[in-house]
Amino acid sequence: MTELLNRPVPTVSTPSGRRRGRWIEVWDPENEAFWATTGRRVARRNLIFSIFAEHLGFTTWLLWSAVVVFLPQAGFTFSVSQLFWLLAVPNLVGSFLRLPYTFAVPKFGGRNWTVVSALLLLIPTGLLVVAVSDPDTPYWFFLLAAATAGVGGGNFASSMANISFFYPEKEKGFALGLNAAGGNIGTAVVQLVVPVVVTLGSGVTVAYAGLAWMPFIVLAAVGAWLFMDNLAMARSDFKTQAAAAKRSHTWVMSFLYIGTFGSFIGYSAAMPLLLKTQFPGTNAVSYAFAGALIGSVARPFGGWLSDKLGGARVTFATFLVMGAGVLGVMYAVEGAKNLPLFLASFAVLFAATGVGNGSTYRMIPAIFRAWGEREASRPGGPSRAEALAAGRREAAAAIGISSAVGAFGGFLINQQFAASIKATGGVSQALIVFIAFYAICLAVTWFCYLRRRFLVARVPSLAEATV
Repeated sequence: MTELLNRPVPTVSTPSGRRRGRWIEVWDPENEAFWATTGRRVARRNLIFSIFAEHLGFTTWLLWSAVVVFLPQAGFTFSVSQLFWLLAVPNLVGSFLRLPYTFAVPKFGGRNWTVVSALLLLIPTGLLVVAVSDPDTPYWFFLLAAATAGVGGGNFASSMANISFFYPEKEKGFALGLNAAGGNIGTAVVQLVVPVVVTLGSGVTVAYAGLAWMPFIVLAAVGAWLFMDNLAMARSDFKTQAAAAKRSHTWVMSFLYIGTFGSFIGYSAAMPLLLKTQFPGTNAVSYAFAGALIGSVARPFGGWLSDKLGGARVTFATFLVMGAGVLGVMYAVEGAKNLPLFLASFAVLFAATGVGNGSTYRMIPAIFRAWGEREASRPGGPSRAEALAAGRREAAAAIGISSAVGAFGGFLINQQFAASIKATGGVSQALIVFIAFYAICLAVTWFCYLRRRFLVARVPSLAEATV
């Protein structure tokens, strides 16, 4: 494996444009002739296997969200606060890993890193099996096992950064949305499958929750090895990553992504435990997977809609809907104690997070393309082709940074729920905080991307772009 990662890139390309070791040297998706004859087919193949690997990454990342509700039946008597920590720690670790995972794509190649990152998923699934197999396993080992599940969260950043290089600007929103949705659906799948597999046979066997995914993880690694490609033009140095980190728009979009993706992953992780604690004595936990499924399916729609209307407009609307969804959840829990209303409100909330995930990711390439156009128009500046290529590289880096910061929202949401339940016995305190945060996100979206005077003054080309 080390030999694979350190393999030098040959300087001579084959007639098909592919280097030895599945490196593609010539890649120009903006060239319509190239895209129609070669690009689309190759990009689609890489997208398919990227989705499969990323899907398992999300499955592993959210594995504990489905497991914690069965721990009491398996003989582990942890407090509600301790259970929420088992949900929060994978989000925290995953958010930190997303940045180095993004850098791994230009360092090692998208195909190579997909193989490695898929195989790393065997660590958290294996540790889960070890943890739940002994009733005397200490809580600290559970925290350690849960923390390693964060490697699944890192997969998203490297996958999205890699796929962003394969597609032309006009199709990037839908492609990134589809790639993300395929991964996000892993959240719903794990919450649907785990309750079934752990109850196979007599009693509850929580170890099956880890064992069930191992064959698929190996299959994803083999598939990436055989059918994916590395793009030579995606190889960049640290200077490119640092340049993206210096852009104010990178951090603005990171903040907005906390509101969209952070909400999605946080609510997804918390949903089974929320249903169990807020509606005890019902079979409500069996509906937990539906929210994550709705949010996942909505994500490519958000990218597609943003391609048509502009990502900023769609993002602005999603924060409005998210605020309304939280109000519905608050009334369902504290006022009516109405399970159908609770589920319906969360369905709206999850749909809005999914659309917002797609729209914010669509904004990033558009923003950096606009910066590239501006640089090319400067006297003595780079050529348009060079400026746009630099913009694509910086956009990929910005996607990684934004995904890392945004995932941190999942940790904060679970900690807010834990603090609210501990202090008041309910979740209204946390929901009020979420509403206030969405209001801030709404204001930031308008101020930075919908105020035409601001755009014309700061980034003239951005004012004309479909952000």
